[in-house]
Amino acid sequence: MHFHTMGRSGLRVSRACLGTMNFGTEHGLAAGDAAEAGRVIDAYLDAGGNFIDTADLYHRGETEEIVGRALRGRREWVVLATKGAMPVGPEGRGLSRRHLTRALEASLRRLGTDYIDLYQCHQWDPGTPIEETMATLDGFVRSGKVRYLGCSNFTAAQIVEAQWAAERAGGTPFVSLQPQYSLLQRVVEAEILPACARFGLGTVVYGALGGGVLTGRYRRGEIPDPDSRMGRLLGAAMPGAARWAQSLLNDRNLAVAEGLAEVAAELGADPAAVALAWVAGRPGVTSVLLGPRSVGQLRENLAAFDLTLPPEAATRLDDLSDPAHTPADGSFFHLVPR
Repeated sequence: MHFHTMGRSGLRVSRACLGTMNFGTEHGLAAGDAAEAGRVIDAYLDAGGNFIDTADLYHRGETEEIVGRALRGRREWVVLATKGAMPVGPEGRGLSRRHLTRALEASLRRLGTDYIDLYQCHQWDPGTPIEETMATLDGFVRSGKVRYLGCSNFTAAQIVEAQWAAERAGGTPFVSLQPQYSLLQRVVEAEILPACARFGLGTVVYGALGGGVLTGRYRRGEIPDPDSRMGRLLGAAMPGAARWAQSLLNDRNLAVAEGLAEVAAELGADPAAVALAWVAGRPGVTSVLLGPRSVGQLRENLAAFDLTLPPEAATRLDDLSDPAHTPADGSFFHLVPR
């Protein structure tokens, strides 16, 4: 497993980050139970990974509880990241001092730990002055409850505002951003990644498989298997689930997936591995977030980090997924923030 330094910091993280959004069965779309999640975490750590990302939002806190139990006795060897801002239960939401303080304490309790290595703002809060947010986060660091700070789903302008606010107050800046990035979603290249480079943020990119579209399981003119991820989303009662799946299964995305499959076949590799290898090799990418539901999926995903794409293959994928060909039809949005 290879390691990179996170942004302008001394934090060393593995190139493959284990995402945990699929751990939990009590709320939302059931994915993996605690036993399977534990096996996935074991396999990831055995493979040399050290970076696990979760959030208080995931399955309304159940995911953090699962991760906390799985890490008992080996917490100190893991870079543990979580996120706050979203509502969990009857509490409020946002990046106010009140909400973030409550959210951090609840995450620490569920995770069974005294500190978080990387605490991230899940999304921007237009209702709270960024100065209040950054001062609150700096207090977490000074208290020893948090080691490093990050954000997720921020725009380039929001990154700049946050870093300036921290600098003005002599506080702790962000060292990471968690943005969506894949062959299907490349808008971060225009402004967000350059802002990260300028202001010292590493990136932990999510959605590298385009919601599963880039695995090669879905084809134009074919109804998704009911047992597939898209099949489950299309049949789900959760508001927005079917709409999100439909937005991903558009002609442009499926055409990119077909072109990816052709490149993968020529390389003798799995399409998912090629898609992950493409993202991992992009400038500005520190770590790639994986979201396996099983040990088998994890091992398939990890194979991507041993795959080096030939320059001609990378160029073909670049051209195939050129953002200039991206439709302005709302195709790229996600069900819940990562």
